[in-house]
Amino acid sequence: MPVYHYRGRDSGLALVTGAIEADSPATAVEQLGVRGVVVTEVHARRAEEAAAAAVPWWKALTARRIGDEDLILFSRQMYTLQRANVPILRALGGLQESAGNPAFAEVLSDVRASLEEGRELSTSMARHPRVFSPFYLAMVRVGEVSGRLMEVFERLFAHLESERDVREQVKAALRYPVIVVSAAVIAMVILNIFVIPVFAGVYAGFNAKLPPMTQLLIGISAWSVRWWPAVAVAAVAAAFGTRRALRTQNGRYAWDRQKMRLPIAGDIVLKGTLARFARAFAMASKSGIPVLEALTVVAATADNAYIARRIEAMRDGIDRGESLYRCAAASGIFTPVVLQMIAVGEETGEIDSLLTEVAGMYEREITYSIKRLSTQLEPILLVIIAGMVLVLALGIFLPMWSLGQAAMGRG
Repeated sequence: MPVYHYRGRDSGLALVTGAIEADSPATAVEQLGVRGVVVTEVHARRAEEAAAAAVPWWKALTARRIGDEDLILFSRQMYTLQRANVPILRALGGLQESAGNPAFAEVLSDVRASLEEGRELSTSMARHPRVFSPFYLAMVRVGEVSGRLMEVFERLFAHLESERDVREQVKAALRYPVIVVSAAVIAMVILNIFVIPVFAGVYAGFNAKLPPMTQLLIGISAWSVRWWPAVAVAAVAAAFGTRRALRTQNGRYAWDRQKMRLPIAGDIVLKGTLARFARAFAMASKSGIPVLEALTVVAATADNAYIARRIEAMRDGIDRGESLYRCAAASGIFTPVVLQMIAVGEETGEIDSLLTEVAGMYEREITYSIKRLSTQLEPILLVIIAGMVLVLALGIFLPMWSLGQAAMGRG
């Protein structure tokens, strides 16, 4: 929605300027007229452009980003303030003053200003889609309609904290393998470009036949020294091309489907996505969102295009009159145990509590799989590094025997 900047006179004929959000210039003039402002000039600017113009580029580059911690803390504080019956405007004002992140304080200030103009909390938050996800906004909207905003913020806090814990566990498990692989790649680059050419120059001064392994290493090194600029350009182009492809709908769908088939990490990705789905759907169902709307919201927040499309297929099946169990079984993404729990929950009307149990089961399996991840990767990394060291040792030091024989022959 565009933001219209205006100049005018108030009831006391004093000059006033400012900005107002409206659908059209006529609507902006009408809204200002209700406030008693006679508009003399009005022009439009998009909200994003206005924000970009208001913040210098050097501040935008150095500004602290709004992270998961800010949103988790905000949800927890809003739950506490709602439980203490603090009005929303007053709560947002206090959180704005005490916010440790200036960027998030600006978001809260804008949300509070929007509320003062008569908008709902969910509508005010929707002005910042990079901060508040569609699922977050849907839950806040349900809390407003049902009058259970305090419970919604409590569930959002638990949901966001659980997702953060899983991400941190995955990062911790992958930190050591990533460091080892990166060090190995850097070492190979240095050896190919700087070390092996020196040995190749030494070997060239002798009339000795080099072993095949040494000839292979020297050939690879010579090719790398000659063509490394082209390789660097190709790597950068491939990275940008891959990133661009993943931004397309088909590219992201193909990658999200393929990454769940990876040998070790695929099972963790699948279980993590399904745990997110189960907990989000259970929370939405417990908050009173209808099944079709809940599936629509959860599909939009699945963070996996392949799973999202399967969830949308489930929604379409339920819309045709089929049961949740039949649609879940047809999706092909749930285990038999989960399908059985969905069937029991649908029969007993306890689908929200049973899906919460499903989410807990998946999360426990993820924790166990993540603990095994380092154990599974370490032998593979050791074999790869040992193979690299063996090849380099044989390629560089075996020619010493031939050089020794050549020197003795000369002698």
